Amino acid sequence: MLKIVIIGYGEMFTNLIAGTLDSNCEIVGVLRRETIKYHPIIRKFKDTFMPSVDYNYIKSYKIPEIYAQSVNSKQFKKELLKLNPDIILVGSWGEKISKEIYDIPKIATINAHPSLLPKYRGPNPYYWVIKNQEQMTGVSFHLVDGDYDTGAILAQEEIKIYPSDTGKSLKERTVLVARGVVCELLKDLSEDIIIPLTQAEEKSTYYSHPSGLELDFKSTAEENYATVRAAYPWSEAYFYNNDNTCLAVLAQGSEITENNSEYTEAGTIVSCDWETKVVGVLCGNNKILRMRIEHYKRYDRPFTKYYLKNEIHVGYKIYC
Repeated sequence: MLKIVIIGYGEMFTNLIAGTLDSNCEIVGVLRRETIKYHPIIRKFKDTFMPSVDYNYIKSYKIPEIYAQSVNSKQFKKELLKLNPDIILVGSWGEKISKEIYDIPKIATINAHPSLLPKYRGPNPYYWVIKNQEQMTGVSFHLVDGDYDTGAILAQEEIKIYPSDTGKSLKERTVLVARGVVCELLKDLSEDIIIPLTQAEEKSTYYSHPSGLELDFKSTAEENYATVRAAYPWSEAYFYNNDNTCLAVLAQGSEITENNSEYTEAGTIVSCDWETKVVGVLCGNNKILRMRIEHYKRYDRPFTKYYLKNEIHVGYKIYC
């Protein structure tokens, strides 16, 4: 039976735990982000009175925790040497893992990355694949080496991107796929040798944290809607009205429709239902993006209906 250490946070972290349990491997320790993010006293307080999903999940399965201030700390190294794991699994982690650490397991340190590597290396592929209107993405399990998301691939599985997908819905499906893939990967590693596949550098792409959230109505409705969907739940796309008021566009309640109005110029407001807070704007490809609107500033949001009723006018052209 393989001995596994898992580090990470969030949905990928908990699904790697679930997939490892499905494979009947032994989880000898986990390191969660809260352990390195908070002072031990604060973490203890949070675990007692405001426990996270990660903490509750670990405790429900009685999985032993590792306490260290960094994945590269002497403390963590000491715990790893004591536990003597066959594999370290990584599911979402901000620190670059040093060679001194990733070389400790008997077999390998393996990262779960939510894209079809070598494409979409970087911290948030969910956002970028939707923004770029890709039709397919996936999850890749690769060896950890000296750089981010560059190690040889052990397993991959494709995932279809639907026209209605948001960053949230795509992430939810991806981590569930990762659970099944890691289960099969650990079973295979228990029974056989897997030949890692070197990534093709000439096909690699890297994207940093989400950016470019301001809508441009000269672009197509599809491009703008992709930005709206990709941003959720981490942030919100936005645009500026002519009075320089910043308005956020919500993924829920927004859609693309054909242009049956009299207007032909991109950026023109073709409809405004202030009661439902839905504003229609003509885009560069002569389609209408109907957007559910809120004030971008949170403390102004109770006044959104009043603003739309008085400051959004059909026939006016939005700054773009």
